[in-house]
Amino acid sequence: MRTEISELGEFALIDRLTDTIETTHPTTIMGAGDDAAVLSFAEDNLTLLTTDLLLEGVDFDLSYFPLMHLGYKAVTRGVSDILAMNGLPTALTLSLGVSSKLSVEDLEDLYSGVRHACGELGCDIVGGDTTASVNGLTINVSVVGTVPRDRITYRSGARENDLVFITGDLGAAYLGLHLLERERRALADVDNPQPQFDGYEYLLVRQLRPRARRDIVDALAAEGIVPTSMIDLSDGLASDLLQICRSSEVGTRIYLDRLPIARETHNLAAELNLDPVVAALNGGDDHELLFTVPLEMQERVTALGLGIEMIGYITPASGGAALITPDGEQIPLQAQGFRSVVSD
Repeated sequence: MRTEISELGEFALIDRLTDTIETTHPTTIMGAGDDAAVLSFAEDNLTLLTTDLLLEGVDFDLSYFPLMHLGYKAVTRGVSDILAMNGLPTALTLSLGVSSKLSVEDLEDLYSGVRHACGELGCDIVGGDTTASVNGLTINVSVVGTVPRDRITYRSGARENDLVFITGDLGAAYLGLHLLERERRALADVDNPQPQFDGYEYLLVRQLRPRARRDIVDALAAEGIVPTSMIDLSDGLASDLLQICRSSEVGTRIYLDRLPIARETHNLAAELNLDPVVAALNGGDDHELLFTVPLEMQERVTALGLGIEMIGYITPASGGAALITPDGEQIPLQAQGFRSVVSD
């Protein structure tokens, strides 16, 4: 009997592949099931380990994705998983599958973006591997980080009445992708193409060069705030919040009118006849941090600034997960299925 991947969806597929894996080493604290693996090699600190794979034609299109930005984004994707555990990155390895269409200079541009991101985030490049590829460019980033034992944050710690916070705005990266795809299609047969990006530069930055939110983790640590749960927003607010709910065995209520959506996202969504709320809930690739804290910490978290917004609260699992509209209607939150990022 053959089961199609699309029948399961991304998260059910991961569960099916990993639910029978047993760890045997006492140093393994957490294997599959969170943003990063958690390992114990020291008395005071835990080691975090994560890996991220990007495929040409699935996660990026080189017809409009500058290689320098691609290198930067690859680091953002990996480091964000470490940050989501309330840790900080320390070291990174970069492995490449390289097709013959790329030159040495192209790879130097890619590495320039990697070095820039690592410099900003305090992460050393410590190795990797390079091999030939017949299916376009493949990028694999593995990141090691560290977190004090008393500050480790899992997806599974959210509790009833906790507040749900989000950093930054939602949906901009998704609309940036739509903008790039629109111009690619429109200019496919045009000599000396001049894409129309005026007024939407912010969306392009959010898609091509997203910033890992180390500033949030640093600010939380400075104020002595430890979230009860946290996750990197890579698959969209709905999918990632449901991951927290499932791991924590809780429900949630999110307020529609509290979702932070940038003006440029609203503008392009109207131009493309798209719903900005759908982009915010399901677009993905934002790489912001979604976290929960006890109710009594609301003022302390809000006082941090940094674009942090309270968007809802945690309920008992029996209440399920729902979006509350301004008129009080409750719409069930649903995760998107297994999908590619690049449009067909």
